[in-house]
Amino acid sequence: MGRGHPAFQRVLAEGPAAATAGWFRLRWPGGAEAWRPGTEPAYDDFEGHAALVALDHRSPDVVDHVSGVMEHWLDRGADGWRLDAAYAVPTAFWAQVAGRVRARHPGAYLMGEVIHGDQRRFVAESGLDAVTQYELWKAIWSSLNDRNFFELDAALNRHDDVLGRFVPYTFVGNHDVTRIASRLDDERHLAHALVVLLTTGGTPAVYAGDEHAFRGVKEDRAGGDDAVRPAFPAAPGELSPLGLPVYHLHQELIGLRRRHRWLHTARTTTLHLRNEQVVYEAREGAGRLVVALSVSGDPSELPAPGAGGVLAGRADVVAPGSPGARVRLPGHGWAVLAG
Repeated sequence: MGRGHPAFQRVLAEGPAAATAGWFRLRWPGGAEAWRPGTEPAYDDFEGHAALVALDHRSPDVVDHVSGVMEHWLDRGADGWRLDAAYAVPTAFWAQVAGRVRARHPGAYLMGEVIHGDQRRFVAESGLDAVTQYELWKAIWSSLNDRNFFELDAALNRHDDVLGRFVPYTFVGNHDVTRIASRLDDERHLAHALVVLLTTGGTPAVYAGDEHAFRGVKEDRAGGDDAVRPAFPAAPGELSPLGLPVYHLHQELIGLRRRHRWLHTARTTTLHLRNEQVVYEAREGAGRLVVALSVSGDPSELPAPGAGGVLAGRADVVAPGSPGARVRLPGHGWAVLAG
C-alpha cells in the first residue's frame, strides 16, 4: 500500500490510536505510549521499497479491505485477478480472501505471481486457481539460446508434474521481463518459443505487443521497465507493418490451439532429444499432436512415431501415421503435426 493511501495517512496523523493502525506492521519510537504528533513509526515495507508499506495480513480488517477491492472490480465485469507479488503474502491470507471472493464470484479466475518456490504447495494452501510458470518461461528462451533442448525437456517433465495439481499460467513474456524478441539471440527462433507456449498444457498468455515482435530490454535501475512497457499508438492501423508476420503467426498458432482445446491440460512426452533438435508429443485423452523443433542451421530428419500431416510450420513427413514416421525439417525449422 502506498504511503499516500488514506489508511496510512490516518496513522501518520493520529498515531497508534488510529483505527487503521492495525493494518500495518508498525514500530513506534519509544513505544506506542510515547507517541507525539509528528512522530512517524518505522514499518515493514515491500522488498526494501519504503514508499510501499507492508500490510499486516493477520488483520481481519486487511482481509475485509482486500476482498472488498477485488469484489469491487469483479462486480463491474472483471473476469479475474492477477495478484502481484503473491509470493510475498502468506498463503493463509490468500485462502481467506479467495474464499470470500468466490462466495460472491464463483467463476472468477484468481492467479498469483509466484517467481520461485513450491508452486503446488502455494496453490493448495492459497486456494488460488494458478500461479505464474516462470520455470517454463526461462527454459524456453534459455534452451533456444544455448541450443540445449535438454533444459526444455527437464522443465517440461516438471511442468507435467505441476499439471497433475493445477493448470499454471504460462507465458514467454510479461511486463516484468525483457521482451521475448529481444531475449532470443536468433530471431528465427521466436516462432519456436511461441510453438512451445501454444502446444503445451497451461493457460497461455501473450503480453501486449509481443504479437507484433515488440523489442524491449529490462534494466535493473529506476525506470528500467520503461522499454518493455511502451505506449501504444491510438489505433491498430498505426502499428508498424514490420510486426505483421509475427502477428499472423500468433493468429495461426492460437487458432490451432483453439481447435485442440484439450491442449489446456495436455501432458508432453519427448520422442526424440538432441542438443539442437527435439520432438515431443502433446496428449490428453484421445487428443494428440506431435511437435518438432530444430535450432540447427542444417536440414534434419527426425523420428516422429505416429505423426500425420503438417498442421503448422514447414516440414515433410515420411510414412505418415506409422510407427516409423519421420519428419524432415529445414534449418531452424519447426512443425506441428497431426497425431
